[in-house]
Amino acid sequence: MGTGAAEHRPADAARILVVEDDRTVAEVVSGYLDRAGYVVDRAGDGPAALTHAAAHWPDLVLLDLMLPGMDGLEVCRRMRGRGPVPVIMLTARGDEDDRILGLEVGADDYVTKPFSPRELVLRVESVLRRTRLARTSHEVRPLSAAGLTVDPAARRATKNGSELALTVREFDLLAFFLQHPNRAYSREDLMREVWGWDFGDLSTVTVHVRRLRGKVEDDPARPRLIQTVWGVGYRFDPADGEE
Repeated sequence: MGTGAAEHRPADAARILVVEDDRTVAEVVSGYLDRAGYVVDRAGDGPAALTHAAAHWPDLVLLDLMLPGMDGLEVCRRMRGRGPVPVIMLTARGDEDDRILGLEVGADDYVTKPFSPRELVLRVESVLRRTRLARTSHEVRPLSAAGLTVDPAARRATKNGSELALTVREFDLLAFFLQHPNRAYSREDLMREVWGWDFGDLSTVTVHVRRLRGKVEDDPARPRLIQTVWGVGYRFDPADGEE
C-alpha cells in the first residue's frame, strides 16, 4: 500500500504491524503511517497478527484491545513470549483497569479511541525513538540505590539481588529516578523526560508510577522510595528506602 510514500521511504524504515478489526480505523491509521514513511502490515485478528509477526517481525505493534477470538492482551502476551517488541494498545474504553491490564502484559503505551491519527503517529515515533535510545545505552553505567540496581546496557533491574519484571516504560522510569534522586518532578516533567512527549494523557504517568511502586516498594500502600510531592508530582528518595 502507499506506493507514493514507498518511493521516498528509507531502506531502514521501521515496520509497523497494525492489528485492528475495524477496517475503516485500520485503513486510516495505516495510511497515516505509510505517509510518515513506515512499512505497514495489517491484521484483523489475533491469529493473523501472530502469523504476520512470525513472517516479518515488526519494529512496533499497534494493537487493538478488543479483537474477535483472541483479545489484544493475549496477543501481546504471545508476542512478548517470542521476543521483545514495542506495543501501543488501542482501546475504545478509557477505563483505567484496561490501561493497567495493557501495561501489565508489557504494552509500552496506550491510546484511547477516538484519537487523532497525527497524534498516534507522534506516539509511534516517540516509542520507536525511546527504543532505539535504549539499544544504544551501552555507555550508561549501572545505577544503584536503596537496594535497587538498574543496568541500562543489559536492560536489567534488580531489587536486593532479585530480578524485577519491568515493562519498557517502567524500566525507563526507574532509571530516570535513579539518575535524578531527591528532586521533585511533575507529571509533565516525567512525560517529557521519560516518554519524550510534550503532550498526552498525564494519567499515563500516574499509572506507571503506581505499577512501578508495586514492584520496588516494600509496602506500595506506604511508598518510601517514590514519594508523592503534593501539588508537584513525584520524588525518588533513596535514603528513605534504607534501614
